[in-house]
Amino acid sequence: MSKVLLVEDNEMNRDMLSRRLTKKGFNVVMAVNGQIGVDMSITESPEIILMDMSLPVMDGWTAASHIKANDVTKDIPIIALTAHAMSEDREKAIAAGCDEYDTKPIDLKRLLGIMDRLLNK
Repeated sequence: MSKVLLVEDNEMNRDMLSRRLTKKGFNVVMAVNGQIGVDMSITESPEIILMDMSLPVMDGWTAASHIKANDVTKDIPIIALTAHAMSEDREKAIAAGCDEYDTKPIDLKRLLGIMDRLLNK
């Protein structure tokens, strides 16, 4: 069972996605802002991180760059989850250290495909 760190401030999105991932066999731990996400990337040792980009305290771009700058967490794949669907938003997320990018609303089948590819590299 892969451990997923879901960093999402919207309670409805967090609840919906965590329930769906749990049903698919993932162990989901959650953070409600970017700073907690950075901290949990160290303490929880997730196999993959799903990172909302528009977060309080520390946004997802900054959180992703902190995670990738840390030797302990730099190899954890990060998928940016955002309602920002412009091509420059994808480029910005990748430049910040995200390994992949997916748009909201979440298409679970598409997200699971991205997760599978990153987890089985």
